[in-house]
Amino acid sequence: MVGNPGFQRAVDKHIRRSTALVAVSGSDVLGGLLFGSKAPIYHVHWLVVSEKERGKGVGRALMADATRRFVRGPGSIEVITFGADHPGAVASGARVFYECLGFSPAEAADPGPEGGSRQVYRRPVI
Repeated sequence: MVGNPGFQRAVDKHIRRSTALVAVSGSDVLGGLLFGSKAPIYHVHWLVVSEKERGKGVGRALMADATRRFVRGPGSIEVITFGADHPGAVASGARVFYECLGFSPAEAADPGPEGGSRQVYRRPVI
């Protein structure tokens, strides 16, 4: 994915808009977030944490920083993640992660590029 030209264009766009966040420790990149800051529906376009850093609060810190910087209520924050039947749902821990942050499963989304199921998760902002 990172080598995909479309993904690189998305990263460049978010950098220009100052809606790309990166968590680092020394010279190590721990995680990154591309955030859509257009009210009233904000979008997590991409969130990744390095495998060795998962479960240590990096993703939570990135989401908290994005919310603090970009979100003004009322509205909602939405993210599309793996569907419940997708093998990546358990392996990545994404669904549990978003639920721990107060997101709730919502409607189904279009399948991912590999054909696997996807689902919208939504969190209200007051």
